[in-house]
Amino acid sequence: MPDESIFQRLRRGEVIPLSHRTREAIAGYLCVAPAVLGFLAFSLGPMLYSLFLSFYEADMLTEPRFVRLANYSQLFHEELWRKSMANTAYFTFPSVFLSISLGLLIAILLNQKVKFLGLFRVVYYLPSVVSGVAVSLLWIWLLHTDYGLVNGFLRVFGIRGPSWLHSEEWAMPALIMMSLWGMGGNMIVFLAGLQSIPESLYDAAKIDGAGTLQCFWHVTVPMMTPTIFFNLVLGIIGSFQVFTPAYLMTEGGPNNATLTQVFYIYNQAFRGFHFGYASALSWVLFVVILVFVLMVFRTSHAWVYYESELKR
Repeated sequence: MPDESIFQRLRRGEVIPLSHRTREAIAGYLCVAPAVLGFLAFSLGPMLYSLFLSFYEADMLTEPRFVRLANYSQLFHEELWRKSMANTAYFTFPSVFLSISLGLLIAILLNQKVKFLGLFRVVYYLPSVVSGVAVSLLWIWLLHTDYGLVNGFLRVFGIRGPSWLHSEEWAMPALIMMSLWGMGGNMIVFLAGLQSIPESLYDAAKIDGAGTLQCFWHVTVPMMTPTIFFNLVLGIIGSFQVFTPAYLMTEGGPNNATLTQVFYIYNQAFRGFHFGYASALSWVLFVVILVFVLMVFRTSHAWVYYESELKR
């Protein structure tokens, strides 16, 4: 009976054949369902709850008390919050710049035709897959004032190394230096970008009389700007959320010199049990990261070159 609805046929227990397109759609939904459910349960859900909690004074032990915008107004009067935000910016901008610059340089070197090229690529990439805890423990030993390899290397040249992790002046530079340990991730992405540049562009530039530096500046750099843009965005997001080195290596010291924003949020939530205030801090950090990322996106049209698009 063609005029019967599907629901009526189902109620009678009839088996309705599904079209190939419908079966593909159902299979697709089943495949993405675990990822979607995981995102809703472990990402979006906690984010929305933290936004709700940011308007309350909550310690998770007693009944939350609604305080409107008091948590947000409080943080702007907190000297320690301003200190942690300044420390985070101090870590982020040099580490992102150095990681992108050195990652591109190493990728260019590893894009040459030399012996044992595969081994060199593995050696440079391996540190980026080591866990943050293991890397932090390793660098605590490397930066030891008396027995560390870094100061031992400096002593070879007659230089007395600083007390890296125990000095207000050198603690943050030490964390920045340690962050370069994981630039292998950037290097791999840059290497993929370099290998996608057509060789004909270099040949044309050389025919026009361009040297090595001119080829790099006028061919390599413009063609690599989408990859630089990608690594820049991810680098900003990741660096603003730095936590493990500050927690394991310095505990935010000395004298809060390495107190980063995420470590400050951790202290407020899990040491001070100020979960409402910590939630407000988290959302302010989210807005700060969003502003910087949007700035990169808004300015990308002026410096990012896409071969398939015309510059407006």
